[in-house]
Amino acid sequence: MRARALALAASALALGTAGAPATASAQEPYWLDALTVLATKTEERAIDSLAAVSTVREEQIRQLAASRTHQIFFGVPGVSSEATAQDPGTAINIRGLQDFGRVAVIIDGARQNFARAGHDGSGSFYLEPELLAEADVIRGPVANIYGSGAIGGVVSFRTKDVDDILKPGERWGVATAGEIGSNKFSGLGSIFAAVRPNEKAEYIVGGTYRHLDDYKDGGGNLIPNSGETVGTGLAKATFRPAEGHMVKFGGIYYDADWTNGSPGSNVIRDSNSKNLTATANWRYSKPEDRLFDFDATAYWNRVDVSTIATYVEPGYEGFYGPVGNRAGYLLNTGGFDVHNTSRFETGPLRHALTYGGDFFRDTVENTDPGGFGDGYNPSGERSVGGAFVQLKTNYSTWLEIITALRYDTYKLDGVDVTSGDPIRNDGSRVSPKVTVGLSPLPWFTLYGTYAEGYRAPSVTETLISSVHPAPAFTFLPNPNLKPEIGKSKEVGINIKRDDLFRPGDRLRVKANVFRNDVEDFIDDAFVPYTGPFGECPAPPFCARYENISQARIEGVEFESHYDRGDWFFGLSAHRLRGKDLTEGDPLGKVPADMVATTFGVRSADRKWTAAVRWAAVAAKKLNDLPSGTSPEVASGSYNLVNLYLGYQPNENVIAALSVENLLDEEYKVYTHEYNSPGITVKGSLRVRFAGGVPPAKEEKKFVK
Repeated sequence: MRARALALAASALALGTAGAPATASAQEPYWLDALTVLATKTEERAIDSLAAVSTVREEQIRQLAASRTHQIFFGVPGVSSEATAQDPGTAINIRGLQDFGRVAVIIDGARQNFARAGHDGSGSFYLEPELLAEADVIRGPVANIYGSGAIGGVVSFRTKDVDDILKPGERWGVATAGEIGSNKFSGLGSIFAAVRPNEKAEYIVGGTYRHLDDYKDGGGNLIPNSGETVGTGLAKATFRPAEGHMVKFGGIYYDADWTNGSPGSNVIRDSNSKNLTATANWRYSKPEDRLFDFDATAYWNRVDVSTIATYVEPGYEGFYGPVGNRAGYLLNTGGFDVHNTSRFETGPLRHALTYGGDFFRDTVENTDPGGFGDGYNPSGERSVGGAFVQLKTNYSTWLEIITALRYDTYKLDGVDVTSGDPIRNDGSRVSPKVTVGLSPLPWFTLYGTYAEGYRAPSVTETLISSVHPAPAFTFLPNPNLKPEIGKSKEVGINIKRDDLFRPGDRLRVKANVFRNDVEDFIDDAFVPYTGPFGECPAPPFCARYENISQARIEGVEFESHYDRGDWFFGLSAHRLRGKDLTEGDPLGKVPADMVATTFGVRSADRKWTAAVRWAAVAAKKLNDLPSGTSPEVASGSYNLVNLYLGYQPNENVIAALSVENLLDEEYKVYTHEYNSPGITVKGSLRVRFAGGVPPAKEEKKFVK
């Protein structure tokens, strides 16, 4: 089955696996290439995709023992994050672009559009890594068929499903996991139960519970309020009413508690996030039906973040309200995505024509009766829709051409909190894409791409209107914000060699160079004080989101994986640069240069797996950042070394030990607010029970 193939594909990356059944021989292929639909919405191997695609599968997620979702992208080139230790949310950064939908985050087909402005990213999402089965990343606006706004890229997550619990033929199964960690205390428990009563129906339910105490960094300093408690629930039901048809209903519930603020802060707040995602999907696909390969998803996502002020420094009640002030930020997103692929030939050419459309509406409701939050993250509505058509053409085995057009339109409505005046904004655009791939050798592909993407301004960027606490200054709305347009050029290579040095070994390499020119790039800007009746009526200055006419991000990305069964090796790296071409300043969100390696070994019977991961990250010095940036934002270089040891006596039990930050280095990830944890040891045990394999059918005897 497709899902089982995806699960097996986990070991395609050299981050390693947790082991295979003991009957596997050292000469047998140990892993399958990961499948993805992210680049073109047609199923293909990630290594064959003519785009900068990276995959993370369940085995890698398990070995990384991630406490937060951004940690699963260890070593993925071009991908970083912005986060704070005092909030479990994560904002994903791809090639220096993040926030307000520049990176489209999708969970089980549902867009995650949470975009509350703050110091820890304005595009966070809440997701427990223990729920995950896999994640795919595509870098750049080349996936414009996947929806509006993704001028930086797309991250698509799939949570656990029945095929991640049951093997072919099994009727029921239960998978449990427990983990305990050091560096103060951390604990995780999860359980998932799946049942397949017949071939036309299957169900899965489960949940997780995670608790983290405040941790210490590599210097032994306690990071206050860095702990959190997270509980989740998951349920899915899948039906196959007729041949080729599959209908799936799913729901995810996320509930987290944490405290935001430190001793000496102006305010300390107890915080809670409730995230509810509901999806319904209809899939139709039959190999013999070349006219219809249909996929439709409708979804609803609700993110409700609420806070209660437990301490307010005297004199700051006007900003945060009194102790006990309850504030909330609620985002409801409803939408759908529908597409179909028709396949046909014209002479020696093979074609796949994919066409469809998508739509979502964001409704923001912000309440802060005692403070400034109503204007800082204003209420409003935004509707975004689009349609696309893509033609993928192959000639023989050496030529592939992909052409696509996408039409986007949006409408935004809100109110200037200060004046009460209505604010409306709208726009539309057609964005093209063309990719040409050449394979002069069976194992080597060269491709070139030109693609454009279109991002509508968000509610917050357009309507923000409030006073920032110390240092005090005024935010101004900007109803005249223009949408961003990303124009990306990319050249890349794919290398896929099997049996290179010995039978059964495999080498995979993806590398690329790119340049993304963004027109009307939206960034925050200072507005000088102009007097009580001027543009900025309040001293000492004001701030608002404005368009930069031209911004450029360019770089080089590389990732490779070699696996020969008894040992494996991976190497990845990126070097990215971003610049405001109008002012000449560097762009502030471009991640530091990175090189990451992985080396692992497996025992002859594949019961034991050991791996070491090392990431060397360069410094982001003050002169690498926009002028006027606070020195506190800069970060030093560091080396992060992680270890993993796994024992799998059979296919149903995995015991593991992991060590994070082995060197106990004191470091801060660039764009993170606090230092990361020091040395942390985690032990885990995963056990699966399953059964109900139907007995072989007895041959009926007929007697005359």
